[in-house]
Amino acid sequence: MAPDADLPDARPATLTWSLVVPVKVLAQAKSRLTGLADDSRSKIALAMAADTIAAAAEADNVGDVLVVTDDPEIRDMAAALGAVVLADTPQAGLNEALAHGAGFSEQRWPDRGRAGLAGDLPALRPGELTAALDAAARVGVAFVPDAEGTGTTLYAATPVVPFSPQFGPASRDRHLAGGAVELSTGERVGLRQDVDTIDDLRAAARIGLGPRTQALVAAGSWV
Repeated sequence: MAPDADLPDARPATLTWSLVVPVKVLAQAKSRLTGLADDSRSKIALAMAADTIAAAAEADNVGDVLVVTDDPEIRDMAAALGAVVLADTPQAGLNEALAHGAGFSEQRWPDRGRAGLAGDLPALRPGELTAALDAAARVGVAFVPDAEGTGTTLYAATPVVPFSPQFGPASRDRHLAGGAVELSTGERVGLRQDVDTIDDLRAAARIGLGPRTQALVAAGSWV
C-alpha cells in the first residue's frame, strides 16, 4: 500500500490546480436514489453538482473549475458559478471525460496541476479540498477514497506527471496499484461523502449539506 499523506499537517503549496468535474446528463443521473420520482432525482443531482462546484471554486489553490457535461441545465448552472464548461466530446465515460478536461488544462495552463473531482459531494468544504490538493502537490499523484473505502472522490496529478484517473467500482485499489498516494482525511469529511443512495444522502446531511441541496432536502421528506 502506498503511504498516506496526512492532510491536517499539509504544508501550504504554491501549485495552482485545474479541477475537472464531470457531470452526467440529468435524465440519467442518480438512478439509485430509489423512492424518488425522476424529477426529484434530477433536482437533487443538479443541486449536489452546484454545491460541489461552488465549494470547489472557493478552494484557495483552485484556479479554475472545468465542468464536463452535455446537459444544458448543468451547463448553464456551472457557467453562472464561474466554471469553464466543456462539452463531453469523448462521450466514452467518466475517466475519458476527466482526461478531456485535464487535456484542456494542459494546453491552456501547462504549469497547473490537474485534478478530477466527483460531482456529487454536497457536503464538501473548500478547506478540505485545499488541504487535499496541497498534500497532492507534495507527492505527485494522489487520491482520496470515498466514504466506503473502495471508490474515489478526488484524483490529482502535478504538472508533467501523467494524469491517469481510474474512477469507478474498486477504484481505490486501482489507484494504489498505479502508484498514487492515498490521502488520509478522517471519516466524517465531505470530500469523501459522495451520494448514490438515500443512505448516502443521510450521511452527507449529518456532515452538513451545501445550501442548494439542503434547501431541497428541507422541502422534501427524503432524509
